[in-house]
Amino acid sequence: MKSYTPVTMKELIEALLDVDQPLKPRYLYRFSDLEGLDLEELAKYWPQVPVWRRRAIMEDIETLGEADTLLSFEAFCRIGIGDSDATVRELAIRSLSEFDVIDMIPVFLDMMVNDGAVNVRAAAATALGKYVYMGEVDQIRPATLHEIEEQLLEVVRGNDSIDVRRRALESLGYSSRAEVPGLIEGAYKSGNRDWLVSALFAMGRSANPKWAPWLTRMLDSDAAEVRAEAARAIGELELKKARPKLLRLLKDEDADVRMASVWSLSQIGGEGVQAALEALYEMSEDDDEAEFIASALENLAFTDEMDLMPLLDIYEDDEEDFPRFDNDEEDTAD
Repeated sequence: MKSYTPVTMKELIEALLDVDQPLKPRYLYRFSDLEGLDLEELAKYWPQVPVWRRRAIMEDIETLGEADTLLSFEAFCRIGIGDSDATVRELAIRSLSEFDVIDMIPVFLDMMVNDGAVNVRAAAATALGKYVYMGEVDQIRPATLHEIEEQLLEVVRGNDSIDVRRRALESLGYSSRAEVPGLIEGAYKSGNRDWLVSALFAMGRSANPKWAPWLTRMLDSDAAEVRAEAARAIGELELKKARPKLLRLLKDEDADVRMASVWSLSQIGGEGVQAALEALYEMSEDDDEAEFIASALENLAFTDEMDLMPLLDIYEDDEEDFPRFDNDEEDTAD
């Protein structure tokens, strides 16, 4: 096996600035776990890297980080947050969403409202959803959660681009604030497909079964995007009554609808699901689709195992109600 000498920061910077040569893939790993002088040095020269290369690196970093969770590009992405290019800032926000960067909440709040680019404001609104959830499960201070919710509510009700307002509503899906169900309902009934999709997305995050009939109805939508989002949300809420409809959607003409239904069925489990997914796996001619179905089958096994746990608990409790006999005890009957 060929071994490589570790890339020094000097070599990385020289490679970044050499626009006549493509950046070797192994150099990307050097962006992981940056600290101290290396981080300062890269931050100093990063603005001199051509924008096309900065964008390409941020895209590659996002993909690499998803594929290898042992890598951490958090420090590097903090540099990207302050980039002069909107695409780089957006990509940096997306990558930072993989980490619990609570200290970045004020930065995301500011960017959601004040950044000059719509795509960056929308990305910041999306990034805040994670912290709404963390607030709901008491992982951040109530005051911080309140501030995030207030800002998101203001954006949803405001006059910003529909993309930014939609992302803010989706992030509020996790919130237990009394105002949120009304906003979701308003988006659902707006007559605008984009708002409808965001409403379905927020419903899936709500942990509220009241949305069950609203979601199930949308599985019959003429729009594939709507069917797919409804299917995803149903899986998140584990709505078992929707199982028959999801099973039928495994034959949907749209691949996104089929795959959304596959994963939701793996979250719901129950009768007929394993056989249906296995049959779909055998028929699949697309490698990526087959790999996705295989992952869903693994998740289904976990789901079904979790569903059995309460039954096992009941069995153990029932055992305690029966008298115990010692097999070694002599029979004293005449």
